[in-house]
Amino acid sequence: MAVYKRGYEGYQGKLTPEWSRFLVIARQAYRRVLDSKLMITFLVLSFVPPAVYAVLIYLPHNAGALQIFNIRKLLSIDASFFYHFIATQGFLAFVLTAFLGPGLISADLANNALPLYFCRPFSRAEYVVGKMSVLAILLSAITWIPGLLLFAFQSYLEGFTWFRENFYIGSALFLGSWIWIVLLSLLALAMSAWVKWKLAAGALIVASVFVTAGFGEAMANMLHTESGGLINILKDMDAVWFSLFRLTNNTGLAFESAVGALVAVSGLCLYLLSRKIRAYEVERS
Repeated sequence: MAVYKRGYEGYQGKLTPEWSRFLVIARQAYRRVLDSKLMITFLVLSFVPPAVYAVLIYLPHNAGALQIFNIRKLLSIDASFFYHFIATQGFLAFVLTAFLGPGLISADLANNALPLYFCRPFSRAEYVVGKMSVLAILLSAITWIPGLLLFAFQSYLEGFTWFRENFYIGSALFLGSWIWIVLLSLLALAMSAWVKWKLAAGALIVASVFVTAGFGEAMANMLHTESGGLINILKDMDAVWFSLFRLTNNTGLAFESAVGALVAVSGLCLYLLSRKIRAYEVERS
């Protein structure tokens, strides 16, 4: 419509609430995710372990299984059982992050799209939270949500007494999953912001976990100290999970030290994001 006709009007429709505007980014991203058959296949396969664990929880309460096998002696549904569940799903969450994370910010930077975001009522914090929510929602669907469903299923079969005595397991599933989700999301966004080539960014996400793990173990062996393991993200997470599930911590790292190391990594990722997520970029010749 030509401007000189002055027949245009402002938008009169319903506005998106300010608190949920960051979800607009996630909604648009999920359209691309759902178009990928490979991604959908991976998400479906990610629900196979929870189904297997649900069967394992049910077997000790099945009369037929009890007659054939002494299931209760072979299988114990306790904190160790749920720790192995979250460790399995945590690995799948890492694989999903390595595939999905590299393209979250790199495309916007490559196409100079950030000014289009920030010329609207959209802050840098909302942009980062919106990009994080793309991963956080999907990772939640394969970690703490099925974990709590399994915990609720076991509580239903065993009764309220078991639920009361093992409430810390449910808390560990929720809190431990979110620590891992936030760390993976920040790590993926930082790599995506600084490396515009998706394949290289994905490789850096993998390297930041496994290469640092090897380097940390090498330092621990050379210096004869467990402190070298602090740069091992996997070992830090294991120390946190062991403490939350009240299991024997065989990592050699204290819970406080492991949490401090994870906070330091998250802080570094936030710093890297703050350097890249801007409405404009200054190029020096």
